[in-house]
Amino acid sequence: MVTEPIRDKNMLRMFADYWLKQGNLRNYVLIVLGVCTALRIGDLLRLVWSDVYDEKHRKFLSHITLIEQKTGKYKVIALNKQAINALNMYLPNSRGNFIFASNRKDRQAITRVQAWRIIRTAAEAVDLNGQIGCHSLRKTFGYFAWRNGTLPVVLMDIYNHSSYEVTRRYLGISQDDRDKVYKGMALF
Repeated sequence: MVTEPIRDKNMLRMFADYWLKQGNLRNYVLIVLGVCTALRIGDLLRLVWSDVYDEKHRKFLSHITLIEQKTGKYKVIALNKQAINALNMYLPNSRGNFIFASNRKDRQAITRVQAWRIIRTAAEAVDLNGQIGCHSLRKTFGYFAWRNGTLPVVLMDIYNHSSYEVTRRYLGISQDDRDKVYKGMALF
């Protein structure tokens, strides 16, 4: 299954807010942080509170720093306001060291399968069509960054892709996107 980005901002908001309305802040933060950081699900699930929060100074860090599991490369990711706001809502209710701690297994993060279930449940609940899975969060980041004018070469660097072709597939550019370019061109 090839996952797709979520291309509609209203659907993205409904998708993220599904878990917020259910009162499940952990699952809400999983979606928000997944989209805002473009991390692979394995790296996202490994995050601990000290990666995002300075307990001594009682404030959120401006950046996450980590070594990517897949590539072994050092990565620095700025936390935006939306990510920090979501984390701030969840922090008082969190359990354990892992941000995405399991409800069943003390001191362990949820599994990739559980993350997939969380994402699929929200997608189905809001009638989000398409192949939506864990990687959709990462792809959604790139899609909206690209739509906001981010150069593909910058996205290649963020994703640690070795070719533009891989990044182009990630962006999930559709015929509607191509049509908007054609229709928006006023050359004369």
